[in-house]
Amino acid sequence: MIPASFEYAAPTSLSEVFELLERHGDEARILAGGHSLIPLMKLRLVEPTALIDLRRVPGLRGVTDAGNEVLIGAATTHADIASSPEVRRMAPALADAAESIGDRQVRARGTIGGSIAHADPGADLPGSLIALGATVVLQSGGGERTVSAEAFFRGLMETDVRSGELITEVRVPAAPRSVYVKWANPASHYAIAGVAVAAVNGGVRIGVSGAAPSAFRAVAAEAALAGGLTPAAIDAAASTVAGGRELLGDLHASEEYRRHLVGVLTRSALSRLS
Repeated sequence: MIPASFEYAAPTSLSEVFELLERHGDEARILAGGHSLIPLMKLRLVEPTALIDLRRVPGLRGVTDAGNEVLIGAATTHADIASSPEVRRMAPALADAAESIGDRQVRARGTIGGSIAHADPGADLPGSLIALGATVVLQSGGGERTVSAEAFFRGLMETDVRSGELITEVRVPAAPRSVYVKWANPASHYAIAGVAVAAVNGGVRIGVSGAAPSAFRAVAAEAALAGGLTPAAIDAAASTVAGGRELLGDLHASEEYRRHLVGVLTRSALSRLS
């Protein structure tokens, strides 16, 4: 299958990226790893008039230990995140999630910025970033703004990225006690459901991927853990993690199965955390 014709640009600075985004508006698409965008273009589900390739833009790739948080450039690959000593030490749930994505080829090309911008329901990183309390940095020609991961993911393949904006960095607070577990589709390795837990500020944050149209934070389950990670509290959290939320049902798993599965995964993750 062949994509529709488009204009290709490989800018060498952020200012050039923003000029191109302003010129082409919503008809432009950003190319990072390309694992989500290129298949959609081949199927002509999206037909951008301009493709803006980020591979020559400096400063968008790398992991930095900033003391209380780890800074990850938007063009950093899943493989780089999974193998980063800083991420392994400061946010192991994120390293686990990155390591579980796709196969070696996908991890070598796919990027954190591309993954969260696409916001596929079965993606692993969104739930982990929510559990870790991460912040997404967005830049445009008009300046920079930040948004919490919890607010960034707004619905099925819907995010808080505005017209003319580019994800440039993800900031992840240190949470050395954090875990990500998932039940994967055996063919694609997408998460049929995935649960991330992180011990932060005297409590536990829980993020869920794969089970719903968008990754979400399980606030009711977190509240059940207020007294500590006792067996009874873990059982209570596992039983309330999905709450009354609408979950996905498809050929891979019914809504009922996913509701059961997120409870099982929550219990597993919390048991490993304790």
